[in-house]
Amino acid sequence: MSHPLIAVTAPVRDSDIGMPRVVLEAGYLQAVRVAGGLPLVLSALDDENTRERMFRLASGLILTGGEDVDPARYGQAPDGARTVSPERDVMELALLERALESRTPVLAICRGIQILNVALGGTLFQDLYTQRGQEIDHDRYREFDGHIHSIRTRTPLLLAEVFKLEEFIQNSAHHQGVRDLSPELTAVAWAPDGLVEAVEYRADQKAWTCGVQWHPERKIEEATGTNRRLFEVFGAEVRRAASLGAGE
Repeated sequence: MSHPLIAVTAPVRDSDIGMPRVVLEAGYLQAVRVAGGLPLVLSALDDENTRERMFRLASGLILTGGEDVDPARYGQAPDGARTVSPERDVMELALLERALESRTPVLAICRGIQILNVALGGTLFQDLYTQRGQEIDHDRYREFDGHIHSIRTRTPLLLAEVFKLEEFIQNSAHHQGVRDLSPELTAVAWAPDGLVEAVEYRADQKAWTCGVQWHPERKIEEATGTNRRLFEVFGAEVRRAASLGAGE
């Protein structure tokens, strides 16, 4: 069986030698393998025409974690947002538009769920601690691989095969989150403090598009775990889309 290409977005960082570099954590590459695909890394260093040609080769899209979404994208002045990357925002918004048009499966992770929500008309908490209070400390980056808080689910459709349990424990490494949910998304999982942790695209059920606020790529070792199932289900959708010519 052939392995479909899965486009994976990656941040751009400065380097010690004065040249920008594309940075992608190895967990995402492992996750693509679990999904049964081959990674095709896209970054803001690629020009628009190059990204478009590369995306046409892909049958799936993973939006990864990273910088904050520029608050101007959802009509707000900066109020707690940290590092932003307008170039990455432009890239990922364009990729999302193409993916939804072509019914290419999308898995949006951490920052990914946030820009997915913004792309479809939602807004964000720029900083959970200052704008929402901190019943739970969601910004636990130093404990990235730990089990930080529980997540409860309710009536998922696209993620029904992923969420075998109504409640499970996950990591948490973010200081922003979904505020006003896009009317085109349905929330299907929440943290104990009510923060949205997973969404599904409901405008077109034929376009498998889902987002999670945690980092499933960091905990995919368990053969029967939620995170591994997430990438396996995503991979099955990618292979189905590939057979139908998604991305073209």
